[in-house]
Amino acid sequence: MSVSKFHPFQSPTDGIELPEAFTNPFHYTPHPLCLLATKEVQAYLETRGDWREELEKGKMFGVLVVRKPTGEIGFLAAFSGNLAHSNNHDYFVPPVYDLLQPDGFFKIEEEQITAINHELEAMQHNPAYLSWKEELQQQQTAASQALQAAKTFLKTEKERRARLRETGLTADEDARLIQESQFQKAEYKRLERKWKAELTQLGTRILEYEKQIQQRKQERKKRSAALQLRLFAQFNLLNARGETKDLCEIFAPTAQQVPPAGAGECAAPKLLQYAYLNQLRPIAMAEFWWGNSPKTEIRRHGYFYPACKGKCEPILKHMLIGLPVTFQSVQTSVASDISLKILYEDNDLLVVNKPAGMLSVPGKEANFSVYDWARKQYPEATGPLIVHRLDMATSGLLLIAKKKEVHQHLQAQFKNRTIRKRYIARLDGIVDSDKGSIALPICPDPLDRPRQIIHETLGKPAFTTYEVLQRSAHQTWVAFYPHTGRTHQLRVHAAHPDGLNAPIEGDTLYGRESDRLYLHAELLEFDHPTTGKRIHIEKPADFYPTEK
Repeated sequence: MSVSKFHPFQSPTDGIELPEAFTNPFHYTPHPLCLLATKEVQAYLETRGDWREELEKGKMFGVLVVRKPTGEIGFLAAFSGNLAHSNNHDYFVPPVYDLLQPDGFFKIEEEQITAINHELEAMQHNPAYLSWKEELQQQQTAASQALQAAKTFLKTEKERRARLRETGLTADEDARLIQESQFQKAEYKRLERKWKAELTQLGTRILEYEKQIQQRKQERKKRSAALQLRLFAQFNLLNARGETKDLCEIFAPTAQQVPPAGAGECAAPKLLQYAYLNQLRPIAMAEFWWGNSPKTEIRRHGYFYPACKGKCEPILKHMLIGLPVTFQSVQTSVASDISLKILYEDNDLLVVNKPAGMLSVPGKEANFSVYDWARKQYPEATGPLIVHRLDMATSGLLLIAKKKEVHQHLQAQFKNRTIRKRYIARLDGIVDSDKGSIALPICPDPLDRPRQIIHETLGKPAFTTYEVLQRSAHQTWVAFYPHTGRTHQLRVHAAHPDGLNAPIEGDTLYGRESDRLYLHAELLEFDHPTTGKRIHIEKPADFYPTEK
């Protein structure tokens, strides 16, 4: 196989040192060579006017800096999914498996499944079927009305006979009334059976037809599942040792077991697969978004992003075997002898100023947290201690309870939203409105935790008010007042296009990297669980605007 997808750098690379290890695809700062490669890819995209409309909708691209056996350094480029209804374009590496090839099994079977879809659509909109359903509804209404009228008649007749019996009747007259009652009841039963027979006949016709629809749906489901498994088996992915695994083998040990749709079609696996097949040594990699943000996710034009967890993490763990990889932790270690600044304390509770980069509670990695500090400082304290949480990257006021009953009281205040909070953030972008509110429902991204997405049906309500404090040429300082406490609420509401459309500076999930996440919880106001007194604590951010 040729290496025609190899692009020598057009810009000079003299003086740029190669990295000692390959990129950690889930946490990285783009290497200078990746930045150069990205600029060249973006310049190429600008020349493709025929793709402009599709690119505006947004797509993830990737670059892989590689070295030929001769020592020459260059890069490969790839896109996720397909582009312009094709998986193959001259500038980009090919897919691991081209499911769009017209003579391939996928396209042929997909056409068969599409034919079933069209058949189902026709069956569900069959005029005769729709007519039967309408007729059944009308008959059910008519039956209900007729039987109700008959019941009313029976009741009226029963009351009439009761009145007659009160006047005194002979034995023969009473016998005739009994005979009359029995006849009327029998007539009602005959009427009931008549309607039931008519409704059953029509209902059976509909059920038989709907059974055919369900059978076709089951066939579609089976064929789709079989097609997916057959497709996954075609993705034979290499690693740096030359070992091969297909997608089913890769995902079998994971919690999900079955590969998700689209697995293997992202930019990163395409790049590594092409490099391995063509004896190109991977040096560094980066992925960037080009175009508008999707409706649910938060992606910004030109920003770099880590590989997704749900689709790519199991794949890349396999594909990177044999490469020296910089698997540095996203988290930073905090010394166990750290001294947190206490801003308020009494016998029941305290408020500390959590530094950015420190966990509120213990995480998966053995990093020292505020909980660990509190347990060390107050060994006699009862209860869970930490009343609420701040993201590790967020600094600011954190409330700690020394007693279980105090903890419960304070948590109830959070639940009832009687605790007032204010956060200060420095945003990467300009917010035009001086104040306002954001109501965007939030839920976790099932394929890329801990990232959150906006989803109208699955998302939980999230409401934030804000006030602009100051603006500079490219930044905005904002005071946030969260009225709900969803995960990453302020970060998502700031970054989303339907929110402020300006991510918090340093937000590596929803914006771009900086020296820190510029988000600080500067104010807490709550009712003291014991005294009932309103407690107000404030600690301004060290990045506060020079003028309020």
